[in-house]
Amino acid sequence: MAVSGNEWSCRPSNRLPALVGTRQEKGKGVRRLLPFSTYSARGVLPQDAGWAAESATDARRAKGKVDGVGSYVLDLREVDRTQVAVVGGKAAHLGELSRIEGIRVPAGFCVTTDAFRRVVEDAPSMGDRLDLLSRLDPDDREEIRSRSAEVRRIVEGIAVPDDVAAAISGASARLGGEVACAVRSSATAEDLPGTSFAGQQDTYLNVLGPAAVLRHVSRCWASLFTERAVTYRLRNGFDHREVHMAVVVQRMVFPHAAGVLFTADPVTSDRKVASVEAGFGLGEALVSGLVNADAYRVRDDEVTAKVVATKELALRASPAGGTRQQAIEPARQNQPALTDAQVVRLVRLGRRIEAHFGRPQDIEWCLVDDDFLVVQSRPITTLFPIPETDDGENHVYVSVGHQQMMTDAMKPLGLSLWQLTTPRPMAEAGGRLFVDVTGLLASPTSRAGFLEVVGKSDPLIGDALRTVLERDGFVPSLPDDAPAESIPGVAPVEIETDPAVVTELIGRGEASVAAVERDIRTKSGPELLDFILADVQELRRTLFDPLSTRVITAAMQATWWLNERLHDWLGEKNAADALTRSVPHNVTSEMGLSLLDVADVIRPHPEVVDFLRGVDDEGFLDELVGLAGGREARDAIRAYLDRYGMRCVGEIDITRPRWGERPTALLPVILTNVGNFEPGAAGRRFGQGRQEAWEKEREILERLRALPDGERKAEETKRMIDRVRTFTGWREYPKYFMVSRYSVYKRALLAEAERLVRAGVLRREEDVFFLRFEELHDVVRTHRVDDGLVRRREVAFRSYQALTPPRVLTSDGEAVAGVYRRDDLPAGALVGLPVSAGTVEGRARVVLDVAEADLEPGDILVTAHTDPGWSPLFVAITGLVTEVGGLMTHGAVIAREYGLPAVVGVENATRSIRDGQRLRVNGTDGYVEILPAT
Repeated sequence: MAVSGNEWSCRPSNRLPALVGTRQEKGKGVRRLLPFSTYSARGVLPQDAGWAAESATDARRAKGKVDGVGSYVLDLREVDRTQVAVVGGKAAHLGELSRIEGIRVPAGFCVTTDAFRRVVEDAPSMGDRLDLLSRLDPDDREEIRSRSAEVRRIVEGIAVPDDVAAAISGASARLGGEVACAVRSSATAEDLPGTSFAGQQDTYLNVLGPAAVLRHVSRCWASLFTERAVTYRLRNGFDHREVHMAVVVQRMVFPHAAGVLFTADPVTSDRKVASVEAGFGLGEALVSGLVNADAYRVRDDEVTAKVVATKELALRASPAGGTRQQAIEPARQNQPALTDAQVVRLVRLGRRIEAHFGRPQDIEWCLVDDDFLVVQSRPITTLFPIPETDDGENHVYVSVGHQQMMTDAMKPLGLSLWQLTTPRPMAEAGGRLFVDVTGLLASPTSRAGFLEVVGKSDPLIGDALRTVLERDGFVPSLPDDAPAESIPGVAPVEIETDPAVVTELIGRGEASVAAVERDIRTKSGPELLDFILADVQELRRTLFDPLSTRVITAAMQATWWLNERLHDWLGEKNAADALTRSVPHNVTSEMGLSLLDVADVIRPHPEVVDFLRGVDDEGFLDELVGLAGGREARDAIRAYLDRYGMRCVGEIDITRPRWGERPTALLPVILTNVGNFEPGAAGRRFGQGRQEAWEKEREILERLRALPDGERKAEETKRMIDRVRTFTGWREYPKYFMVSRYSVYKRALLAEAERLVRAGVLRREEDVFFLRFEELHDVVRTHRVDDGLVRRREVAFRSYQALTPPRVLTSDGEAVAGVYRRDDLPAGALVGLPVSAGTVEGRARVVLDVAEADLEPGDILVTAHTDPGWSPLFVAITGLVTEVGGLMTHGAVIAREYGLPAVVGVENATRSIRDGQRLRVNGTDGYVEILPAT
């Protein structure tokens, strides 16, 4: 059947070809073809007949090459999942399915990739055309459309060589002469664990006769170069030269019902819930949107939810070939396509297939005479992986990335170093890290405090955890007197509000980083890895210094105290936001303001500005000295990099390129600052923020003194204001010192990687990023590396990049989404967490990559998440909306520092808001409105 371009990617429904054949029995050395009626009488479903090789010689001859180095045709029974390179992903899975006891697969054969290669050998300048395709921008749709159409025309126009044509026609004849067939593409990069390629190539249903089969095989070959297939490969890093096309030809049947089975819930990812969609006739009606499908959810052999759709149309075979629509009589339109018993039986078959392949499957099926045939099974590539455990117990995990404001996938070296750094064990899944909080939730003593702290930081995580707790028995409750883990932030901390405490901590951190920079210079080989491993303990000591923890906790508690008390006493919402403007010692906010100072140096020199607009390589700093004002500009940028060059977007992953490595990443922001600000803007902005905080303090204290018992309330509030302004700035320093150390480690590790490349151990320096720290230690020691492991990790990382990590994940695989549970919002508003008070209107700039930010005064930044690497953008915007964040995460802290109204934790903000729309951001009440165009 024809395949829609967005098939599988937008909805659970799938293409659902219905195929069946007859069955063979094996005699002593001879395969005998038995009639269909024989098996019908025995109650056995036809599986793999239609291939009538009478002897081993006939079987070899049927393949198309008896003495050659390859085969143009293979019976599906000869195929298994190890032969993807020969028969493509779809055929490999079909062949493997036929080997599973109790799973029935239609008869057919595969035209192998040898045949495809043989045909394209004759294509004029095919190599040059593929090279051209590889150089295209995946977003250049017009050029991709034109170039891919040209390649398709060439492939379809090639005369199929006689021996290839004879092999295909002979196999078609043996399948049943003029029998109706389905002709389906099977690319070598299709239906793989990391990338499905679903819907990228073509399928044709009800193809009548060998001549028509041969024509449609050529069309499948050409479909390797559809616009959507070329774009998909470009986006996923697949080389056009390395992907080849096989074609599956199978007998076709016309079922009572057809549909799709997911052995894990495609919406929640729960591995214990199966999802079934079913409709009458051929399944393309579901895919093309002609009809709605019946939908079932099954757990533990029980249908737990069912929706029966009104099905007005079915797709049937046309006598002349192809398919046609047929109206369903009104009396049947609201009848279920399957009984509940059939649904449960189908799911049991799916579980058998899932167990065989070792992972959840996306299965196409059809129903004939109350028997199910499986016509395709592929891994579900959209499920987020589950952390590995071996205890058989239930577990609840909380995302680390949502706390760190960096939810992107990390490479193995980055994951392992972060795990070495943290004080708490962290589980790994999908290139991200998670904390197992099952014990905290199980203990009545720690549960309430944990939920309180988490809920204040990120209400969606708090609500998701409460949802899990409401499920009877998933998290077992420990006795009330069981030992409980202490929860930071719950108990009040004892510390004097003394600015010298912060300056002392800063001095300690600077001295510690300077020491590691000095000592690491003489280290190489195994000694270097040993040094870093030992120094990580010093990093941990500074990160989790008890004094540092008390300072951060004191600032958080003072913030909560101010917001709660001033709301109760004065009706002030989020009062701490204004009171924490321009606090001292906030290294991240200083970083953004310092880039305004760099712009001040560059702005007077038009030749430098013009040069920077055209920079496209990292060596531009040395080129500046030849321009008027260039030396000053170079020195200003270098001084900034000396102070902040260890930072970058996603900086908790040591493998990410630092600004010091790629200073071009800063140029868009510098140029924006040059054009949008007047000289001295940094000092004025900091001073203005400090003045506004002082004025807000005076106003609040005056209003409090007018209240009953006002002097006491004012004194307590003044103490808390002093406390929050003294300690809040330090909150950004521990990560600053951590990434400073990471940058030192990285420079040394890349120097070691360079030595390994020169020694022929590694192909390239970046290969070390795909090794865990302990694995890299072994490679440095032994000078031996598993290159295959490195390559597999690269492929896995690409697949992880496409996944969205959940805030809360269970050991069943369920991604539990929390909600805000609010009913006080304007109609159509997008709800989030208010983290920086105020209301602002402006143009939305949806930015997913800092390097592509094009901001103007008055813009509102809308993005998935922000970490310190985004801070330089904050000086140029008037409001902030993010999908991820909490009250004390980076974006919230810096937004308050700069006085930007901000709402974080807005689910799907970058998809719900279009670039250029006008927004109203209410950072006091926590919602965003999309305004009508003016």
